[in-house]
Formats: sequence, C-alpha cells, structure tokens
Amino acid sequence: MRVALGVEYDGSAFCGWQRQHGVRTVQAELEAALARVADRPVSVVCAGRTDTGVHALYQVVHFDVDVARRARSWVLGANSNLPGDVSVIWAREVPSDFHARFSAERRAYDYLICNRQSRPGLWRGKVTWECRPLDVERMARAARAWLGEHDFSSFRAKGCQARHPVRTLYRCDVRAHDGLIVLSVEANAFLQHMVRNFAGVLLQIGMGQHPPGWAAEVLAHRQRERGGVTAPPDGLYLSAVRYPGGFDLPPPAGIVPLPAAYSGRAFD
Repeated sequence: MRVALGVEYDGSAFCGWQRQHGVRTVQAELEAALARVADRPVSVVCAGRTDTGVHALYQVVHFDVDVARRARSWVLGANSNLPGDVSVIWAREVPSDFHARFSAERRAYDYLICNRQSRPGLWRGKVTWECRPLDVERMARAARAWLGEHDFSSFRAKGCQARHPVRTLYRCDVRAHDGLIVLSVEANAFLQHMVRNFAGVLLQIGMGQHPPGWAAEVLAHRQRERGGVTAPPDGLYLSAVRYPGGFDLPPPAGIVPLPAAYSGRAFD
C-alpha cells in the first residue's frame, strides 16, 4: 500500500532534505525510523527538497510498503525512532496514483525576518536577523512585481537542476506579523534558492539601497548575477503543500508560531 506522511523539522543541523553520503539529512533520518516500524527498508519521496538549514512546517512524503500498520502506528512508531528535530505529524493511506511531488498543485514558503537592533537569542537559527530598519511597505510594493507566470532565471541558483526557469507565483506578499517581517510566497513550484533570492532583493530594497522598481528590473534581466545576494536559510520554512481535494489530506497549520516576546516595536 502507499502511505503519505506530514513531516515537520528544524533544518538547522541538517545538510538539507536529500540523502547524501557522510552527512546528516532529513530523508536519511526519516527512512531509518520508518524502516524500524516496517521491519524492512523504506524509501520516501518528498513534495519538495529543502536546502541546508531550511525548515519545514508541512513537508509531505509518500512511500510504498507491503506491511499493514495503522496510521497511528506509523506516527508514533516513526517519532519514537526519530531525533528531536524531526517529527511525523500525521499519516494517511493514499491511492496508488498519489505522488507527494507530482500530485502537488502548489507549494508555499514563509521567510521570517527579525528586524530589530539586538540579535535573536531564543530564535537563533529560526529567523533571519537584520539590525538595520526595513521599510515593509517598500518591500511589499516591490514583491508584487513577481506575481504571475515569469522566467525566474534571475532568482535560481547556478546549480539548480530544474528543466526550465518558468514558474507561476500565486502569492508574494510582505507584512509585519508579531514583531517580524514575513515574506509569504506560493507557487506551482520553486527553483533552487528562489525564495532566498527573493528575500535578498527585498532586504536591499527595504534598507533603501534600491527603489521598489528594482525588483521588476532584476526579473527582466533573467541573469542571476543581477539579483543581489542570497539571503540566509535560517528564516525559511516550507509552510504548505496543496493537493487536489480528493486525496483528503490534513490542511497546513499556517506560519510558524512565535513567542509573544516578538510583539512590539523593533526600534525604540
């Protein structure tokens, strides 16, 4: 049978999602834990591979197995064998035509920026810190230039293995939320480092180094060299993967919950 799982993880101590020899990855940890539950090797397929240091609130995976386990057993059994920075949050038996990657219609990411003079302590590695004041309105105005279907070559990593750079953005907004600046992006698919490169451009615009119109100019150039720096991975979360309703998977929870201490003025 085919089983789908919802997985969340803190990517700080991982070298990304994909299994690699000699380094710690989320895929390797999850497969090892599931193999203990199934009593045989398990190979998982994910909705979207995350890079080193990137977190997930709602990663979706599937795997095929020839042993019967209840959904509760997959969740509890996997979590009892997983390290503390990875957790299976739900399990569902799904039809054989479900595919965690190819059945997905949309994916969403949230990028969290702590914009205050003092560096974060409690949330070190969970948010990107910028000590210089940022103009949220300028950033929001700039981000709207990327909505729709475009060639996003200016925002893809040089090593990106995607077959083509055309993607459709359904949402790209910037807002203040509980003392943070949150970039929320939803698209049919993403290129490697695409959201971090968005964030890099918006940070420069927010600091006044470029006007809001620079976001559209970078897009039009279709050259990565014109796109500024790649923002750190710390604040990036895979927050949602959306599938056709017929698969009846649990909905995403939304952006990462943050402590109340982040509320209030960033610069007094």
